[in-house]
Amino acid sequence: MTVWIVVSILLVVLSPLAWLRPSRHQSGRMALRMEARRMGLAMQLAPQEWPHWLGQEPPNPCAQYHRPRRGSQLACWSYWQKAPGVWVNQWQEVCEEPALLIHFEKLPDNVYKVEADKQMITLYWGEKGEAEVLQHIDATLKALA
Repeated sequence: MTVWIVVSILLVVLSPLAWLRPSRHQSGRMALRMEARRMGLAMQLAPQEWPHWLGQEPPNPCAQYHRPRRGSQLACWSYWQKAPGVWVNQWQEVCEEPALLIHFEKLPDNVYKVEADKQMITLYWGEKGEAEVLQHIDATLKALA
């Protein structure tokens, strides 16, 4: 009888420790982020105000992967993926720049936005997929930087 009481007390004491373990989903995201860091990509979680017309609701905050841009006289732009493979600007005009579309078509469906300012090229991603997807994201950011 005392053995069962001791076992019960141990289970009650140790059960909260199981809650501290990350889930498989969280572990997968952490692995992707570590792989991105090894590849030289910078990542942060950034709050974002998303347009109401997007097809799927992006997470908020969203994972933001970025690289510094080379050059000083570079154009600034932003494109959202309204539907899989359909990239639009802030006025919902479809992207018709072949130089960008070549790279955008390699991106997964859960990339929500790609933007470039004078200093950085940034990609907002839902972080679903394998390390192979991360290779495509890295190649796209390198090419567009």
